[in-house]
Parts: sequence; C-alpha cells; structure tokens
Amino acid sequence: MLTESIVKPALTAKDFATDQEVRWCPGCGDYSILAQVQKIMPTIGVPKENIVIISGIGCSSRFPYYMNTYGMHSIHGRATAVASGLKATRPELSVWIVTGDGDGLSIGGNHTIHLLRRNFDVNILLFNNQIYGLTKGQYSPTSEKQKITKSTPFGSIDHPFNPLALAMGADASFIGRTMDRDPKHLQTMLTRSHQHKGASFLEIYQNCNIFNDGAFEIFTEKSSKADQVVFLEQGKPLLFGANQDKGIRLNGLKPEVVTIGEAGITIDDLWVHDETDFYKAQILIRMFDNPNQTENHFPRPFGVFYETERACYEDMMAMQIEETIASKGKGDLDKLLRGKEVWEIKL
Repeated sequence: MLTESIVKPALTAKDFATDQEVRWCPGCGDYSILAQVQKIMPTIGVPKENIVIISGIGCSSRFPYYMNTYGMHSIHGRATAVASGLKATRPELSVWIVTGDGDGLSIGGNHTIHLLRRNFDVNILLFNNQIYGLTKGQYSPTSEKQKITKSTPFGSIDHPFNPLALAMGADASFIGRTMDRDPKHLQTMLTRSHQHKGASFLEIYQNCNIFNDGAFEIFTEKSSKADQVVFLEQGKPLLFGANQDKGIRLNGLKPEVVTIGEAGITIDDLWVHDETDFYKAQILIRMFDNPNQTENHFPRPFGVFYETERACYEDMMAMQIEETIASKGKGDLDKLLRGKEVWEIKL
C-alpha cells in the first residue's frame, strides 16, 4: 500500500514570532537581536519543537515570550543551571540561554563559569549593555570605572569584567562577540554559535537607549565604525580602517597598529587570525582599551576569537551511565550510599 509523504512547508522568521506584545522600550537593541534570532532559526535545520529558549531575569530575559518555541523564564542568574539540567536529560534539544551582563555575570556568574567548564552543548547569548536596565539604571559588572548611575552617584570604583576574558578563563570552547546594530554580522555569529558542538559564549553589545544610550556608539556608527572595529575572519589579516589601510601586527607577543604603505609595511606583515590559537586569542580578548585613548589605540575586535573541540558533558555522562550498566548490571543504591568509607565495629 502506497502512502503519500507529507511535505512540511519551509519555516520563515514569522513562524518563530508570537502574538505577545513586545514590552521593550522603543529603540532598545533587544529588538534587533530578537529579529536576527528569528531570521536564523529556520536555517539551522532543527525542528521548531526541539528548540528551547531559557532566560533568567532582566530586560533580555523576556526573550522566551517572543519566540514561538519552547522556553522558560527562570530565576535571576539561574538560566544556565536550568539549561544544564535540561540538556543533560534531553541532549537532542537545541538549547539557547538568553542573559544579560547583570544576570549572567553578577548573581549568575558562578553558574556561567561552571556551565562553560563543563561544556554542555548549549548557546549562551549574553546581552551586554553595561547597565542594569530592568531595575532602572544601576551600574553592572561591565560598567566602566567612574560610571555615574543611581547606585554610584559619585562614580563607580569597581573594576569591570571583561566578559570574554572571563569565558576564556573558564575554558569556554567557543568565544565570540557581535553587536545589535550589525544585523548581518549578528546573524553570522548566531549561526556559528549554533554550529559549534559545545558551550558557545557570544557577547552581544546591546544599546540601552534609556539608561546607557550610546555606550557602544563608536563601534556602531558609520562615521567611526571603520576605524574603531576590526572584524576577525579565519585565515585573514587583521585589517581595518575606512580605506582598509590600517592593520595589526605582532611584535613578538605585543600587538601594534600599523599603516599599510608606511615604513615598507605590507598586508603580509599583518597578524593573520587563527580561531584555534589559544594564546593569541587571549591577546585579542585583552585588546579592550578606552576608545577615547588616541595613543596606541586599538580597534575593538568582533567575530570568533577562539574555538576548540572538547567533549560535551551530556555525552560523557551518558557514556558513563552506559558503561556502568554494561559492566555492573543493575545498580545497588544501598551500596552506593554506603560508599567505601563505612566499616563495622565488632564488640
């Protein structure tokens, strides 16, 4: 008996939008991030019912309401813990964690670093606006020094986190950076994050136009972007500038900004990016100086800083369970609880 195969229509970005009213401030960078996530979802080859968005608390954490997938709006800083449990029990799911610089690096910082070192195959999207937006403008772990906010009226004296350096220190297997106001680059980086097998950490510069407007303007505006941003591309030299005549070379392990054509410098002298180079990735991640500094000023890198292959936690856990069952058969809970540090006292 012949049966007709059912051909499902191709999904579009609209299929991932919900009927919920989007409750972000007009002009918020979150709108762009939401739009780009909805655009790439039909292209990643995962059934909609196998996609899960998990968030914590913050403006960014409203994300699951606006994505027509499974999702959970969890508690402050614990999205990574919830996602770890889900991925461990349902490894076939595509799990996305949406968090912010406060949610993911302050109260949730401990959970973030442990997820990265365990290397669950999940995607962390960290929206960094260098401020607490939902609670109305307090300084955050990424706010710059001397930042005047409602909670630091005389200027912040805290040294800010470099999110990518934190991820590198936690041995993240994929580290990248993008921005809300470059849709094409954002889409590319979201796709790369999904393609990576392991924990991907993607920092997204996101403008909070109410409490920290213009924090990343120098990197997003056409008038300054070319001279302030260097895009990292595998196997290509670190070249930037409005005329693509500036570049970065290494003098030993020290990066230097140079101009093509001056002092006999050519493109061949420039640093060629290698996403697999653990040591050079750390140099790139630390190119994080003050944009207003003119002497020895470096452009801000965007792209994939580092990617490596490492076993995923959920795979190793499943293997351990299978091997234990195969070698020992049915488990003995009483024996497991007693452990090896129990002894009998004979009178």
